[in-house]
Amino acid sequence: MKKLIGVLLLLSAGLAQAADKPAPAPVVHTIVLVRHGHYVADPAADPARGPGLSPLGVAQVHLTGARLARGPLAFDALYVSPMQRARDTAAVIGEDFPGRPFTVVDDLEECTPPTRRADIMAKETPEDLAACQAQLDRIFATYFRAAQGKSQTDLFVCHGNVIRYLITRALGVDSQAWLEMSVGHASITTIRIKADGSMQVIAAGDVGHLPPNMLTGTSADMDRSLAVPPLTLSQ
Repeated sequence: MKKLIGVLLLLSAGLAQAADKPAPAPVVHTIVLVRHGHYVADPAADPARGPGLSPLGVAQVHLTGARLARGPLAFDALYVSPMQRARDTAAVIGEDFPGRPFTVVDDLEECTPPTRRADIMAKETPEDLAACQAQLDRIFATYFRAAQGKSQTDLFVCHGNVIRYLITRALGVDSQAWLEMSVGHASITTIRIKADGSMQVIAAGDVGHLPPNMLTGTSADMDRSLAVPPLTLSQ
């Protein structure tokens, strides 16, 4: 009887120790997609790279960089589109991550994939639509994978069409639905990939770090300027 009691006491002590020991954190791959800041069309810009950020866009992205730097995620890799507005965005964000270089990924370049919207489809050639879809599918196949061995977090600075298409792929829905959502300038989209490869969209187009008078880039936002307005003086 005494032996039985001793065994039970040992078992209970072992169970108590096991209960006190926290379970290991799950291995996840977190992907953070940042849309570039506000920009203005510039006929003099390099046609391949497009225009850079406007003063408003720079201000927006400073706030995005501050939020990312003070958030809970530590980035293992930083990627950027080759287009100038994305490069400018990465340069500003990079001030909050000194010594961390970005890798240019050509497939992150902005393009227009197939959509349900006939008016948009009419502006693009079938060849360009197919090429864009193939380009974005390569991004998804290359980077949207489960982490191996330990958790991983990657930052991608890119474009609205790219981000929206990748959201549809992560959700496993019709990829032609990408234009049914908006992601604003300097917004943050977060996608989590579990060890089994399943995906969760944690946040899409998050602009909570921007004040209302700096929101641009969605169909509900008016265009804004940081230029000094005319001063009204009394007569």
